[in-house]
Amino acid sequence: MSPFEVLTTIRAAIGSGAWLAPRLTARLFGISADANPQLPYVTRLFAIRDLALAAGLQSSDGDARRLWVQIGIACDAADAAAGLLAGRRGELSTLSTVLVTATALTGVALGTAILRDADADADADADADAGDTAAGTPS
Repeated sequence: MSPFEVLTTIRAAIGSGAWLAPRLTARLFGISADANPQLPYVTRLFAIRDLALAAGLQSSDGDARRLWVQIGIACDAADAAAGLLAGRRGELSTLSTVLVTATALTGVALGTAILRDADADADADADADAGDTAAGTPS
């Protein structure tokens, strides 16, 4: 699977799971919904954001897709920072801190890989066009 396919699949799966089963999803990240009755509400806010990011990626191409990837990277970087901050303040256990931060950093890495691949494809297309022009072949 390409980084694009992996990222959209992860976003859709986490978003769907968090919306449909927020308590279970929280438990998978080591967070107790029993200790925080507002957690399902907040989890669903996070869920819809991930679903929107997945839908934006799937339904776009070119510059619009690049923007969706960049927005996702920004969200994931902020999530990673929030995870580290919560862990440092003792708001999350060490296990939860690692799980939420690693998940967010995976999103950053996949988004960065998507941008890198897109740039490499654009460079290859430009090189091919330049070769065609040099050979007198219109592109």
